This record gives sequence, structure tokens and C-alpha cells, in this order.
Amino acid sequence: MIDTAFVSRFTIMSIPYYQVDAFSGRLFSGNPAGVCLLTNWLPDDVLQSISTENNLAETAFVIQRGSHFDLRWFTPSIEVDLCGHATLASAHVIFRHLGYGDPLVRFQTRSGELTVSRSDNFLTLDFPTRPATPCETPDDLIAGLGATPQATALARDYLAIFETEQQVRDLNLNMTALIRLDCLGIIATAPGDDCDFVSRFFAPRAGVTEDPVTGSAHCTLTPYWSKRLGRTKLQARQISPRGGELVCEDRGERVGIGGRAVTYSTGFLHVH
Repeated sequence: MIDTAFVSRFTIMSIPYYQVDAFSGRLFSGNPAGVCLLTNWLPDDVLQSISTENNLAETAFVIQRGSHFDLRWFTPSIEVDLCGHATLASAHVIFRHLGYGDPLVRFQTRSGELTVSRSDNFLTLDFPTRPATPCETPDDLIAGLGATPQATALARDYLAIFETEQQVRDLNLNMTALIRLDCLGIIATAPGDDCDFVSRFFAPRAGVTEDPVTGSAHCTLTPYWSKRLGRTKLQARQISPRGGELVCEDRGERVGIGGRAVTYSTGFLHVH
């Protein structure tokens, strides 16, 4: 027999949910992000539990506040201060599924106001730049990547610069060493064979072994490669197993990071 008194103590909330492959126009590539549409903030531990249950690199939580949207991002283990692909995915949901008519979406986040503009099916993030400062190469970085970079720099993440795309593809990873580094993530990059530059991104401290496509890493990659190549507009590729394509623009204190997105699934999360 069902204990109705016990059941009545709990409220089941149905949360509109979308899973979107970001920085790709094809399913099963790019970076999958979860997007949850809320009317009010749930307790942080509930948001974290949802993100852990989803087990995606990031789950985004979005609340519409009149002319703008509040936005937060969680990995399976922590809340982060900036996430590109889940912002792109959130804007895709707002434009594609909510029928948002304006060509620009404004998000209020832990990193200030972020905007996403739309041109047909192409979306462009406007993010703060995070230029890296040259530094010594830590032993744990070499051990963690299984290779010695040509140069190393540090912003939020370590930036490990290699000579060739193949070197970045061939990294022999040791997550035990990488997790000892005092940073959120590690970016490995090199000139691209068929684009301006390639990268891979690892964030074991955030519960993400290898991120398929990392928009926020391009806040550091874009100013580096723009200065090195002498151009403000760049074509980039993240060469994870899923892969993704980005169009980057150095805008001084801001960067433009563009790409496509495609919806994989829609439904509801049923949360007590």
C-alpha cells in the first residue's frame, strides 16, 4: 500500500530540459550541454545534483527576467564562472525552441553580462578575453601531457603550446599529474593543418577528463593566436574525439566565439 502521507510531503517539479550539441551543425559531434529552464532558483545542492545526474561537461540553468536571462553553469562536480558551449546551447534553445524574436540574447552571469547574437543559424558569443602570461613549465604539466610543450603560459588555465597538430593529437595523458596543477584546466594547442589553430582541453579538477569543445578556453586561445598570426579573425578546431569548429575574433578586451548548435533531445526532468 502506498503511504500517501509520506508522498504528500514532497513536490515533484517538472523542469523543461534540452540537450544540445554545441559548436557543431551535426548530431553526435561538438560538445553536448544540458539546458534547464527554471522560473526561480532551486537550492545549489539540487542544481549540483541535477548536473551530476546529467553527467555532461556542463548543465546550464536559465531563468528569464524580462529583457534578459539569468544563467549559471555546473559541471558534474562544481559550479564554474564561465562556459562557452553551454551558453551557446542556452541561446540556441531560447532562439529555436522559445521563439525569441530579438537577434541578441543577454545573459547575466558570474562573469558579468554576456551576449549571444544570431545570424541565420550561426550564433556568436561575446565573452571577456583572458590572455595568458608566459610562465615556467611545471613538471606536473609535462608528466600529465606526456610531452614537453614548446612554451607555456597561464591565465585561468595553463596554455601548453606545441609545434604541430599531430603532437597535440598524440598526447599521452596522466590525469593524476594534471589534477595536481593549481588551475581549473589545461589547454594544449598548436597550428592547425587545415585551420588557423587546434586545441584540446582537460579539466580533471572540474570532473571533466577531456572536454569535447571548450568555448571559454578560446578566451585565452584567441588573443594568443591573433597576436602570433597577426590577424583578428581566426578559424579554430578542437580535436577531441567528438570534435568541433569555432570562428574566433579578437575584439581587444572581448572575444567573439562563433559556432552552430543542434538539438539532440527535449523533455522534462522530474525533481522532488
